[in-house]
Amino acid sequence: MKNTGLDKILGRIEDLDSVNLGILVQRLARERDLQETVFNTIQDGILVIDSDGVVQYANNAALSLIGLKENDVGATRLWKMVPDLAKSIDRDAVSGKKTKSPLLSREVELSYPEHRVVRLYMVPIDAQVGQRDSGGYVIVLTDITEDRLSMEERIQSERTGSIVRLAAGVAHELGNPLNSLTIHLQLIERKLKKLAEKEAAEKIAESLRICQGEVQRLDSIITHFLEAVRPQKPELNELDLLELVEEVLQVQEAELSDRQLDVKVEVSDRIPMILGDRGQIKQVFFNLIKNALEAMQPGGSLRILARRDDEHVFLQFVDTGSGISEEDLSKVFQAYYTTKKEGHGLGMMIVQRIMRDHGGHINIESRKDTGTAITLQFPQQHRRTRLLESGID
Repeated sequence: MKNTGLDKILGRIEDLDSVNLGILVQRLARERDLQETVFNTIQDGILVIDSDGVVQYANNAALSLIGLKENDVGATRLWKMVPDLAKSIDRDAVSGKKTKSPLLSREVELSYPEHRVVRLYMVPIDAQVGQRDSGGYVIVLTDITEDRLSMEERIQSERTGSIVRLAAGVAHELGNPLNSLTIHLQLIERKLKKLAEKEAAEKIAESLRICQGEVQRLDSIITHFLEAVRPQKPELNELDLLELVEEVLQVQEAELSDRQLDVKVEVSDRIPMILGDRGQIKQVFFNLIKNALEAMQPGGSLRILARRDDEHVFLQFVDTGSGISEEDLSKVFQAYYTTKKEGHGLGMMIVQRIMRDHGGHINIESRKDTGTAITLQFPQQHRRTRLLESGID
């Protein structure tokens, strides 16, 4: 292997006097500081592991992404510190037991310190001539969580567009006969009151009540379906999210008291106003709080946590309810998916659409028989203004 400039200097180090040696050390320190600054400026996580899988270097982005501490570097194998990466790393290739792949690239889901999706690249490091070590790998971790969310939203938007076109025709076809049925049921009800035989009239009246109830249910399904899929541009005004939460809780106050449910609103930062549609955002909160209450047994608790960062406002609804299985979690935003006997299965689809129309995101984490945590992410006003100026909404 060709000698580097540093190798040549080290080969002559015995010939340097103390002055030149001091200059050399200062130069090397400056170069190391520069390299450290450059690597810590890069937003991608960069790791270097040796043939034993021990992390020899990690920049700040890598430490943050996979939840490592500086004192973990040089002490522990990567797959022990980050189990989520274990399935993605070929340990035999790392240790030199088999031929190294020239490049490994795949997507990995990390669960700690928070749920993220990253693109992992592994590139082998050639061992120096005469060294026993097989060289190890450089690992680059690129956070693609937002890209994944955007892709899922595009797919959902295309799917919703198809449903809207279908719904327009179906709603029209169903609406006319439902109106006709309602009118004729009312006419029959009036005529029943004139019948002489009371017992027969009562039986027919009961059947009519059932028919009217079914007609109303069909009308409700159509109404909720159209709310879920029909584009409704938000009327944006300054909103105090915590004030809206309190208004929704006041509506639910009687049920909370009857079922002995405890609700706490916890605010960790000063929460700024956001731009949003008052009615639509209240509908989001109403759906989430109602779902939480219906999922909990008497004595359960709901925590509503509010926080912010430089760009967003976050509201998290954490309940101690029945939770959602991993299998069902992926179906939550699908039309007509519900675990309730009386549910129409469109509430969460409406919530997702409203959040998307406001430039926000919704994330759900749940464990069966333990509870559910739903996080809403709203853009702050200054960020939304920049997006609008850029033509993005």
